[in-house]
Amino acid sequence: MEFKHISILAEECMQGLNIKEDGIYVDCTLGGGGHSSLILKRLSPKGRLIGIDQDMDAINAAKNRLKEYENVTYVNDNFKNIKRILQDLNIDGIDGILADLGVSSYQLDNAERGFSYMNDAPLDMRMNRDERISAYEVVNTYSEAALEKVIRDYGEEKFARRIASFIAEGRREKNIETTFELVDRIKAAIPAKARREGPHPAKRTFQAIRIEVNKELEILGKFIEDAVEVMNPKGRIAIITFHSLEDRIIKTKYKALENPCTCPSDFPLCQCGKKPLIKIITKKPIDPSEEEIENNPRSRSAKLRVAEVI
Repeated sequence: MEFKHISILAEECMQGLNIKEDGIYVDCTLGGGGHSSLILKRLSPKGRLIGIDQDMDAINAAKNRLKEYENVTYVNDNFKNIKRILQDLNIDGIDGILADLGVSSYQLDNAERGFSYMNDAPLDMRMNRDERISAYEVVNTYSEAALEKVIRDYGEEKFARRIASFIAEGRREKNIETTFELVDRIKAAIPAKARREGPHPAKRTFQAIRIEVNKELEILGKFIEDAVEVMNPKGRIAIITFHSLEDRIIKTKYKALENPCTCPSDFPLCQCGKKPLIKIITKKPIDPSEEEIENNPRSRSAKLRVAEVI
């Protein structure tokens, strides 16, 4: 299957990164190489791009798409390891970093990966298929209480308790092995009126399980701190999120790095000595245009936040 992924907020990302032609840039979520190709077009031969992805399918697709460029380094790893990755490459400082936190169209559309509630497939959802824990383990081995917490916290699903209960009841007869078997349990748990209104009834639960499998939220705050630490002055960090949990983490972390002072608000002068590390460029997140949403409905929930290292 061809690795297709439409780059979301592409031009907005390029403007946000404010690319220097001889700079070193990191695309933390290489995907099919869409954003990377736009960065490379703006770099001179002296510039360099580091493309990171934990999915080898993505790296192989990007290598093919970017084969005309010789200033690309491909890294099969998780972007949470950004400091070690750059150390291994003997890179002291970078000028920009981009992270697109969405699941690629390829992963969603490739039924065998088990990301989509629209295709029947083995329960998987691992972005890195070498990882041990898949959606199968989450659905079949987590306690009912742990499942409820995952679905409520990561899916913001108001029927989390009922869904966890129905999953636990279903797996007592036999393990839930496929995406459609899981969808059936979710649909059975959600009242008919709620099923008729709003998005697909399984959307939030699938999102929650995917986040749990790939530990997507756990790594974000530390990743931003590490990214800022390895950035040259005036370097930019641009992050695209796709749901409110991610966006909230990015927004909160940016604010904490822009104003790290821990002194009580009634102190006339700062005593803690903590200096701002970044300047927030996007006071409000950048949303896709109506035209982009029309051309690519999956961009609808995207939000871009950009900050500059001081």
